[in-house]
Amino acid sequence: MRTRPLGRTGLNVSEICLGTMTYGQQTDRADAFAQMDYAVAHGVNFFDTAELYSIPPRAETHGATETIIGEWFRARGGRENIVLATKIVGRTAMPWFRDGELARLDRKNIFYAVERSLKRLQTDYIDLYQLHWPDRPMVLFDGLSNAYEDRGGPDGVTFEETAGALQELVAQGKIRHFGLSNETPWGLSQFLRVAEQGGPRPVSIQNAYHLLNRQFEIGLAEFACREQVGLLAYSPLAQGFLTGKYLHGARPPGARSTLFDRGQRYEKPGVDAAIEDYLALAKAFGLHPVHLAIAFVTSRPFVTANIIGATNLEQLKIILDAPRDLPPEVLRDIDAIHQLRGNPSP
Repeated sequence: MRTRPLGRTGLNVSEICLGTMTYGQQTDRADAFAQMDYAVAHGVNFFDTAELYSIPPRAETHGATETIIGEWFRARGGRENIVLATKIVGRTAMPWFRDGELARLDRKNIFYAVERSLKRLQTDYIDLYQLHWPDRPMVLFDGLSNAYEDRGGPDGVTFEETAGALQELVAQGKIRHFGLSNETPWGLSQFLRVAEQGGPRPVSIQNAYHLLNRQFEIGLAEFACREQVGLLAYSPLAQGFLTGKYLHGARPPGARSTLFDRGQRYEKPGVDAAIEDYLALAKAFGLHPVHLAIAFVTSRPFVTANIIGATNLEQLKIILDAPRDLPPEVLRDIDAIHQLRGNPSP
């Protein structure tokens, strides 16, 4: 397993990061433990979770994933060998995160959330604390695109207040570094501006990136390379849609979209045609569709780590068996498909 620098932190993380958002609902404790054991045995030193998880978000299961990871640390030890990342929710109408109050990215909420994550994770520090999504009102997971539109309403918590709270936590040793998630070029630029004024510097940005959504390349890839704020790419398999198992409305038993009906991001015009093209490409080169999708993301120069997730251990084994690079002719044909199909699932 190769490693890559995490921004300018001096930390090196495995280029494959273990995503854990299914732990506590789709994935039970025993399988979660088996996945973490297997990942570490195969060189993974980077885990990603969130106070929101498990998915889908529910009052009775938020924090369940962090709890399972904390129990794994207690049982296995070796906390110092894992770069541990978790996230705080941004502004949300879901009332259960803050005992019925509105969750925001202000000092009060950040301190509240960190303490609870530390307790669940059974650790004294978090290596990478991420803002799960921005505080300001904006389009994120709905609509036909994530193009900017003015949604009105109150402004978000200032970047200075958010960064200041994170700086305090760094000084206290409760977090080591902070990162962004589901953020835009403008949002990243504002945190970099605050950093130039003496605030903490973001070290990573966790956004969706996969064969059906390469929008990161348009505005954020240059930031990633020039400012060393690399991408932690989530959903490299587009929630499993790039395997082809959901083609033409199929709903296999036990699959995430079958159970939870949360795949609307991948149920848009043109998506099936793009998936069929990528499946045909994988077949032409003798590649497993999973391996094509995973290797494409891992091979990108602006990617710090590819966050992979699996419902069960057998899926994880297939994913970790993926090559880390693709031949030039495969990349050429991927770009040809992208030219025709674009980003149907932003």
